[in-house]
Amino acid sequence: MTNLLNVEKMMDSNSGNKFDYYTAPPQHIFDDIRRNAEVIWRAYDDTHGYAAGKLERIDIQNVSDNAWYIVAMFDAQNQEKLLKLVSAETAEMIRLARGS
Repeated sequence: MTNLLNVEKMMDSNSGNKFDYYTAPPQHIFDDIRRNAEVIWRAYDDTHGYAAGKLERIDIQNVSDNAWYIVAMFDAQNQEKLLKLVSAETAEMIRLARGS
């Protein structure tokens, strides 16, 4: 079940229901995104270092929009794959960040 309290915390209180993209999500959301992004990147052939380079880029802290940066590194197909791997709460936060 989606934890709506955490989703509501990500809303900008000045504008009602506008998502604040530049506020870092709760740590467990960030960890869920990063952990599952790693799963996707590790499934790629790394013959030319492509996946390794992506994995290095997501070795970052949960500040500002870093969680959404990780999501944005994927094309639409892999973003959908990520949405299926993460928790329902995390998926809802990703959808808010994407504006969908």
